[in-house]
Amino acid sequence: MLPRVSLRLLALLFCALLLNACRNEDAPPLDQQLYIWQRQWTPAHAEALAASREDFSCLRVLALQAFPQAGWNRARIDAGLLKQDGRPLIAVVRLDGQLPSLDQAEIIRQVQQLLVDWQGQGLTLAGIEIDHDAGTARLPAYAELLQRLRAVLPVNLALSITALPSWLDSRELPGLLAQVDSSVLQVHAVSDPRRGLFDPGQAEQWARRWAKISDKPFYLALPAYGVALLPGAQGVPVVESEAPIARRGQRQELMADPEQLSQLAKTLRHEPPPHLAGLIWFRLPLKGDVRAWSLDTLRAVARGDTLDSRLTVALQEQDGLFDISLSNSGNLDRPLPEQLTLAVAQCDGFDGLGGYTAQLRDGQLLLTRQQTGRLAAGGIRAVGWARCTKIDQGAAHVRP
Repeated sequence: MLPRVSLRLLALLFCALLLNACRNEDAPPLDQQLYIWQRQWTPAHAEALAASREDFSCLRVLALQAFPQAGWNRARIDAGLLKQDGRPLIAVVRLDGQLPSLDQAEIIRQVQQLLVDWQGQGLTLAGIEIDHDAGTARLPAYAELLQRLRAVLPVNLALSITALPSWLDSRELPGLLAQVDSSVLQVHAVSDPRRGLFDPGQAEQWARRWAKISDKPFYLALPAYGVALLPGAQGVPVVESEAPIARRGQRQELMADPEQLSQLAKTLRHEPPPHLAGLIWFRLPLKGDVRAWSLDTLRAVARGDTLDSRLTVALQEQDGLFDISLSNSGNLDRPLPEQLTLAVAQCDGFDGLGGYTAQLRDGQLLLTRQQTGRLAAGGIRAVGWARCTKIDQGAAHVRP
């Protein structure tokens, strides 16, 4: 018979296990939202919006930007698509961090005109988000702008800001957050790009520190994209994102890791910091966007699904001509393999496609990748062709 103390200890441990199980099971799902960050909308937006509707509750749409020399620029949105979509809308106003000062009167005028114009197109906004990478020394002036803006906005229109982890050490932060209804803590692309786009451990640490300062709802802005680094002056790289940059030099591609983000989202679901309201993914991927996750991968990460890429070599033959392709039937984008090897017989013609070159060696057709790339979840890519009497698909080898 166990001593009474041991029985009590076992009972306490059992209760703790039950509480933990209930706590995890009852953890509220984190809201999932999307940024739409294209300055010029295209027909691809229609497909992307329709495919994202089930998994993402709200759209935060780049609407207006202010640049140091170029002045103000409006994004050319498709109001009809947004009306048809029907999800809550938050218009994002981007104030470039290199602006020499904040012209408060002009900013307020531009925001008010934006509201009028969007309402004139039949769009009802749920909120305005100001995106301004202010240095900590300029936070008092920024707080003053937000206070003035809040005073002229409709009372039913929420005001939020994009926030930087560097503000965490500022004594001005509580006063800044007092002017808004919520904040969006950006935890990607906030340090030297040579160190990568994202650090999951650092992102979680920032989120938990933010929760101790903010007594209002906040969101995390998370990356679902990639960039390229090009050689720049004095060793500082130039960052190429959506638009290509006419510059010579080798591009170093960086891509946010879906598995890292999936693990962070899982941690935040089960142990959310106080006041964390949800995750906002940057950005809505469009068909043909080579520097964004596929929508299949983004949805899988947002849902917390198990991630898996399943690569298959496919052959299509007609009159001795074989078309060779790769397909990915999983939900996880994956880098293109370095090399494919196929056992062939009596080939009198062959070539590589889609960034691959072809070589015949000792009864093997070698398709070797010449440039980096990814095969999206659910995607198919032609990699070569060959005219042979036989290709043994069962003997195909992929490296790595």
